[in-house]
Amino acid sequence: MSADIPHGWDLSPKEAIALQKRLRPQIVTQDDFGEIRRVAGVDVGFEEGGRITRAAVSVLSWPELDPMEDALARQPTRFPYVPGLLSFREIPAVLEALAQLRTPPDLLLCDGHGIAHPRRLGIAAHLGLYVNLPSIGVGKSRLVGRYEEPGPEKGDWSPLMDAGERIGAVVRTRTRVKPLFISGGHRVGLESAIRFTLAATTRYRLPETTLRADRLASRR
Repeated sequence: MSADIPHGWDLSPKEAIALQKRLRPQIVTQDDFGEIRRVAGVDVGFEEGGRITRAAVSVLSWPELDPMEDALARQPTRFPYVPGLLSFREIPAVLEALAQLRTPPDLLLCDGHGIAHPRRLGIAAHLGLYVNLPSIGVGKSRLVGRYEEPGPEKGDWSPLMDAGERIGAVVRTRTRVKPLFISGGHRVGLESAIRFTLAATTRYRLPETTLRADRLASRR
Protein backbone atom coordinates (compact mmCIF):
# COMPACT_ATOMS: atom_id res chain seq x y z
CA MET A 1 0.00 0.00 0.00
CA SER A 2 1.72 3.17 -1.19
CA ALA A 3 1.71 6.48 0.63
CA ASP A 4 -0.36 9.30 -0.78
CA ILE A 5 1.50 11.94 1.30
CA PRO A 6 4.98 10.41 1.66
CA HIS A 7 7.40 11.66 4.27
CA GLY A 8 10.11 10.20 6.44
CA TRP A 9 9.69 9.06 10.04
CA ASP A 10 13.17 9.82 11.36
CA LEU A 11 12.19 13.14 12.91
CA SER A 12 12.75 14.98 16.16
CA PRO A 13 9.66 15.99 18.17
CA LYS A 14 10.12 19.59 16.97
CA GLU A 15 10.26 18.45 13.35
CA ALA A 16 7.23 16.20 13.89
CA ILE A 17 5.15 19.13 15.19
CA ALA A 18 6.17 21.24 12.20
CA LEU A 19 5.15 18.40 9.86
CA GLN A 20 1.76 18.07 11.55
CA LYS A 21 1.13 21.76 10.91
CA ARG A 22 2.06 21.36 7.23
CA LEU A 23 -0.13 18.29 6.76
CA ARG A 24 -3.17 19.60 8.63
CA PRO A 25 -4.65 21.60 5.69
CA GLN A 26 -4.65 18.44 3.54
CA ILE A 27 -7.06 16.55 5.78
CA VAL A 28 -10.50 16.10 4.19
CA THR A 29 -13.14 16.47 6.89
CA GLN A 30 -16.19 15.66 4.74
CA ASP A 31 -17.39 12.29 3.46
CA ASP A 32 -15.34 11.15 0.50
CA PHE A 33 -15.72 7.38 0.25
CA GLY A 34 -17.47 4.82 -1.90
CA GLU A 35 -19.02 1.48 -1.02
CA ILE A 36 -17.78 0.10 2.29
CA ARG A 37 -17.36 -3.68 2.32
CA ARG A 38 -14.19 -4.15 4.38
CA VAL A 39 -13.55 -2.24 7.61
CA ALA A 40 -10.27 -2.51 9.50
CA GLY A 41 -9.57 -2.00 13.16
CA VAL A 42 -6.11 -0.59 13.89
CA ASP A 43 -4.46 -0.85 17.29
CA VAL A 44 -0.92 -0.69 18.62
CA GLY A 45 0.70 -2.24 21.68
CA PHE A 46 4.23 -2.44 22.98
CA GLU A 47 6.56 -5.17 24.17
CA GLU A 48 9.80 -5.28 26.16
CA GLY A 49 9.07 -2.15 28.12
CA GLY A 50 8.17 -0.16 25.03
CA ARG A 51 11.22 -1.12 22.99
CA ILE A 52 9.12 -3.07 20.47
CA THR A 53 6.06 -1.63 18.72
CA ARG A 54 3.38 -4.21 17.94
CA ALA A 55 0.78 -3.09 15.37
CA ALA A 56 -2.36 -5.05 14.56
CA VAL A 57 -4.85 -4.62 11.74
CA SER A 58 -8.03 -6.68 11.79
CA VAL A 59 -10.34 -6.61 8.78
CA LEU A 60 -14.04 -7.37 9.16
CA SER A 61 -16.79 -7.52 6.56
CA TRP A 62 -19.27 -4.68 6.49
CA PRO A 63 -21.96 -4.57 7.68
CA GLU A 64 -21.85 -8.18 8.88
CA LEU A 65 -18.69 -7.69 10.99
CA ASP A 66 -17.41 -11.16 10.18
CA PRO A 67 -13.62 -11.62 10.54
CA MET A 68 -11.87 -11.64 7.16
CA GLU A 69 -8.15 -11.06 7.60
CA ASP A 70 -5.63 -10.15 10.30
CA ALA A 71 -2.11 -8.76 10.09
CA LEU A 72 0.50 -8.17 12.77
CA ALA A 73 3.84 -6.38 12.59
CA ARG A 74 6.61 -5.80 15.11
CA GLN A 75 9.30 -3.14 14.84
CA PRO A 76 11.84 -1.54 17.16
CA THR A 77 10.32 1.60 18.67
CA ARG A 78 12.17 4.57 17.21
CA PHE A 79 10.22 7.59 18.44
CA PRO A 80 9.82 8.65 22.08
CA TYR A 81 6.50 8.80 23.89
CA VAL A 82 5.32 12.39 23.43
CA PRO A 83 1.61 13.25 23.91
CA GLY A 84 0.22 14.59 20.65
CA LEU A 85 2.91 12.85 18.59
CA LEU A 86 1.90 9.22 19.00
CA SER A 87 1.35 8.74 15.28
CA PHE A 88 5.10 9.08 14.70
CA ARG A 89 5.72 6.37 17.28
CA GLU A 90 3.05 3.98 16.00
CA ILE A 91 2.34 4.44 12.30
CA PRO A 92 5.55 2.88 10.89
CA ALA A 93 4.58 -0.50 12.35
CA VAL A 94 0.96 -0.01 11.26
CA LEU A 95 2.12 0.54 7.68
CA GLU A 96 4.00 -2.76 7.76
CA ALA A 97 0.86 -4.54 9.00
CA LEU A 98 -1.31 -2.90 6.33
CA ALA A 99 1.16 -3.98 3.66
CA GLN A 100 0.56 -7.62 4.62
CA LEU A 101 -3.14 -7.50 3.74
CA ARG A 102 -4.23 -9.23 0.56
CA THR A 103 -6.81 -6.51 -0.15
CA PRO A 104 -6.79 -2.95 1.25
CA PRO A 105 -9.71 -2.12 3.54
CA ASP A 106 -12.32 0.45 2.58
CA LEU A 107 -12.34 2.15 5.98
CA LEU A 108 -9.99 2.36 8.97
CA LEU A 109 -11.21 2.59 12.58
CA CYS A 110 -8.18 3.56 14.63
CA ASP A 111 -7.69 3.24 18.35
CA GLY A 112 -6.90 6.90 18.90
CA HIS A 113 -7.99 10.28 17.64
CA GLY A 114 -8.65 11.81 14.25
CA ILE A 115 -8.94 15.59 14.15
CA ALA A 116 -9.75 15.70 17.88
CA HIS A 117 -6.13 16.65 18.42
CA PRO A 118 -4.35 19.91 19.32
CA ARG A 119 -3.07 20.25 15.73
CA ARG A 120 -6.00 18.30 14.19
CA LEU A 121 -3.71 15.43 13.15
CA GLY A 122 -4.17 12.49 15.48
CA ILE A 123 -3.18 8.99 14.39
CA ALA A 124 -6.41 8.31 12.49
CA ALA A 125 -6.10 11.53 10.49
CA HIS A 126 -2.37 11.09 9.89
CA LEU A 127 -2.66 7.44 8.86
CA GLY A 128 -5.69 8.04 6.65
CA LEU A 129 -3.91 10.88 4.87
CA TYR A 130 -0.68 8.92 4.49
CA VAL A 131 -2.34 5.91 2.83
CA ASN A 132 -5.29 7.84 1.35
CA LEU A 133 -7.99 5.76 3.02
CA PRO A 134 -11.12 6.95 4.83
CA SER A 135 -10.45 6.82 8.55
CA ILE A 136 -12.11 7.37 11.93
CA GLY A 137 -10.60 8.04 15.33
CA VAL A 138 -12.09 6.05 18.21
CA GLY A 139 -10.53 7.40 21.41
CA LYS A 140 -11.09 5.97 24.87
CA SER A 141 -10.22 9.27 26.58
CA ARG A 142 -10.18 12.95 25.73
CA LEU A 143 -7.00 14.46 24.34
CA VAL A 144 -8.25 18.00 23.84
CA GLY A 145 -11.53 19.94 23.89
CA ARG A 146 -14.53 20.56 26.10
CA TYR A 147 -17.90 18.84 26.18
CA GLU A 148 -21.05 18.24 28.14
CA GLU A 149 -21.83 14.72 29.26
CA PRO A 150 -24.09 13.01 26.69
CA GLY A 151 -27.35 11.31 27.59
CA PRO A 152 -27.30 7.85 29.17
CA GLU A 153 -28.61 5.80 26.23
CA LYS A 154 -26.66 4.15 23.44
CA GLY A 155 -26.45 6.60 20.57
CA ASP A 156 -26.62 9.71 22.73
CA TRP A 157 -23.80 12.13 21.99
CA SER A 158 -22.58 15.65 22.57
CA PRO A 159 -20.15 17.79 20.55
CA LEU A 160 -16.49 17.98 21.46
CA MET A 161 -15.40 21.61 21.02
CA ASP A 162 -12.02 23.31 20.91
CA ALA A 163 -11.37 26.99 20.19
CA GLY A 164 -14.91 27.36 18.85
CA GLU A 165 -14.54 24.41 16.46
CA ARG A 166 -16.44 21.13 16.63
CA ILE A 167 -13.63 18.59 16.46
CA GLY A 168 -15.48 15.42 17.41
CA ALA A 169 -18.24 13.89 19.47
CA VAL A 170 -18.54 12.24 22.86
CA VAL A 171 -20.63 9.18 22.07
CA ARG A 172 -22.43 6.74 24.33
CA THR A 173 -21.86 3.41 22.59
CA ARG A 174 -23.54 1.38 25.30
CA THR A 175 -26.29 2.43 27.69
CA ARG A 176 -24.97 3.87 30.97
CA VAL A 177 -21.37 3.05 30.07
CA LYS A 178 -18.51 5.53 29.80
CA PRO A 179 -18.60 7.22 26.36
CA LEU A 180 -16.01 7.19 23.59
CA PHE A 181 -14.42 10.17 21.83
CA ILE A 182 -15.16 9.91 18.12
CA SER A 183 -13.73 12.11 15.40
CA GLY A 184 -13.32 11.98 11.68
CA GLY A 185 -9.83 11.13 10.53
CA HIS A 186 -9.48 11.63 6.77
CA ARG A 187 -12.32 11.60 4.21
CA VAL A 188 -15.01 10.89 6.84
CA GLY A 189 -17.28 13.56 8.31
CA LEU A 190 -18.32 13.51 11.94
CA GLU A 191 -21.88 12.29 11.43
CA SER A 192 -20.65 9.33 9.36
CA ALA A 193 -17.91 8.63 11.92
CA ILE A 194 -20.55 8.39 14.65
CA ARG A 195 -22.78 6.21 12.47
CA PHE A 196 -20.04 3.75 11.55
CA THR A 197 -18.79 3.53 15.14
CA LEU A 198 -22.24 2.81 16.55
CA ALA A 199 -22.97 0.23 13.85
CA ALA A 200 -19.69 -1.53 14.62
CA THR A 201 -20.41 -1.63 18.36
CA THR A 202 -22.52 -4.65 19.24
CA ARG A 203 -21.84 -6.16 22.67
CA TYR A 204 -19.34 -3.96 24.46
CA ARG A 205 -18.26 -0.35 24.80
CA LEU A 206 -15.71 -0.62 21.98
CA PRO A 207 -16.42 -1.41 18.31
CA GLU A 208 -15.81 -4.97 17.18
CA THR A 209 -13.00 -3.69 14.95
CA THR A 210 -11.18 -2.20 17.93
CA LEU A 211 -11.77 -5.22 20.14
CA ARG A 212 -10.31 -7.64 17.63
CA ALA A 213 -7.31 -5.46 16.79
CA ASP A 214 -6.67 -4.82 20.48
CA ARG A 215 -6.53 -8.56 21.22
CA LEU A 216 -3.92 -8.99 18.48
CA ALA A 217 -1.90 -5.94 19.51
CA SER A 218 -1.77 -6.86 23.20
CA ARG A 219 -1.58 -10.65 22.99
CA ARG A 220 1.61 -12.22 24.31
